[in-house]
Amino acid sequence: MDRVEFINALNQIEKEKGIDKEVIFEAIETSLVSACKKNFGTSQNIKVVINRETGDVACYAQKEVVEEVEDKMLQISLEDARNINPYFVIGDVIDIEVTPKNFGRISAQTAKQVVVQKFREAEREILYNQYITKEKDIMTGIVQRRERKNVIVQLGKIDAILTPNEQIPFEEYNFMDRIKVYVLEVKQSTKGPQIYVSRTHPELVKRLFEQEVPEVYDGTVEIKSIAREAGSRTKIAVYAKDKNVDALGACVGQNGYRVNVIVNELYGEKIDVINWSEDPKEFIAAALSPSKVLAVSINEQDQSAKIVVPDHQLSLAIGKEGQNARLSAKLTGWRIDIKSETQAKETNFLTEEEKQQSQEVEQTQIEEGKEKIKMLCSVCGYVHEDDTAPEQCPICEADVDKFVEQIEE
Repeated sequence: MDRVEFINALNQIEKEKGIDKEVIFEAIETSLVSACKKNFGTSQNIKVVINRETGDVACYAQKEVVEEVEDKMLQISLEDARNINPYFVIGDVIDIEVTPKNFGRISAQTAKQVVVQKFREAEREILYNQYITKEKDIMTGIVQRRERKNVIVQLGKIDAILTPNEQIPFEEYNFMDRIKVYVLEVKQSTKGPQIYVSRTHPELVKRLFEQEVPEVYDGTVEIKSIAREAGSRTKIAVYAKDKNVDALGACVGQNGYRVNVIVNELYGEKIDVINWSEDPKEFIAAALSPSKVLAVSINEQDQSAKIVVPDHQLSLAIGKEGQNARLSAKLTGWRIDIKSETQAKETNFLTEEEKQQSQEVEQTQIEEGKEKIKMLCSVCGYVHEDDTAPEQCPICEADVDKFVEQIEE
C-alpha cells in the first residue's frame, strides 16, 4: 500500500466507522514508537511523526541540549546543536531524524495489532457515548434469543440484557418480537458497552404516556406518582397545571384510545388513571377507585389513613389478594387501613372527631356516588367521571348497565 492509498484508507475508516482520523493517526504514531524501540533496541527518546497530507513517516530521536554530554542517547552538546541550528540554547530539545531503512516493513507488522486495538477502543467509546444518552429513557428493541434466564434484546448496534427480575411474569419473549424497554443502566466494559433494560420498571409506563399523550410530553399534564405491579395492574395519578385541561381525559383519550395503546404494549396490563389532589383525603379516596369511599380519616404524624367503604364494596376496595389497597398505598405514600361500614360501627373504627373530619368527603360521595357507581366498569376498572353515563365503557367497550347490576349484586 503506497502513501496515497494509506491516506485514502484512513479517510474511508473515518467515514464508515465514525472514528476521528486524528485519533487513528495518534494511535499509529504511538504504535510505531513501540515498534521502533522493540525492533532496533534503542533506549533513545523516540518520536514518530506522520504527515497528515502525504502519509510520509519519519522517526526522530529527541535529545536535550546540554553543556557536557553524559548520555549520548539522550543528550547533545551545545556545540553540536548549534551546528544544526545556531539559535539552540541549553535546555532545548532537538529532533534528529533516525528513520531506519527497513523501518516501514517492520513497523507495519508490529503496529498492526496496536492499531486494531485502538480502533476497537474508539468504536467502543463512540457506542458508549451514543447509548449513555438513552439511559433512563425508553427504546424499542427486537428479541434475539435467550441466554439461560436472560432475554437478549437488540437495540440498534448493541444487544441489551433483560434479566429475570426485570421481565414481566408470564410474558413471552419470542424471536423477532418488537418490544419497548426502559434503559436501566449503560456500563462501559472491556468488551464494549453493556446495557441493562427493564419491562417492569414504573418509569416505563411514564415514558409510554409521554409518547402517546402530547399533554404529558409537553408538561401540560404532570404524572405525579405511579404504583405498578408489572403484568397485572398499574395506578397512575395525573394533574393538570391548567384548570381548563382535563388531565384524566387527556390520558385516557377519546374512547380510551390513548390508554389502550399503552395497555396493548404491556400485553393487557390494567391501568387506572386517577386525578391527583393536594388534599390527602381526596387523593386517597380517588386512589381506591373503582371502590366508593364513605369516609377518610388521616393521621399526618403517622402518615396513615383509615378508610370506610360500603359493605358490598369491601372486597372491591381491598382487591384480589389485597392488590387495590396495596397499590393505593404505594401511589399515595400513606399506610391504609380499610373497614366496611358495618365493621367500622361495631369496632368504633373512627372516633367522633374523625367522623366529623370525614363529613366533607362523605357529603361529596353522596352527591356524586350514585352517578359514579353507574359509570364504573368492573372489567377494566375505569371510572367515567361525568354527569351522564356513556352507552359503552370507553376503554373495553363493555355494556355499562350490565356492570352496574354486577356491582349492585
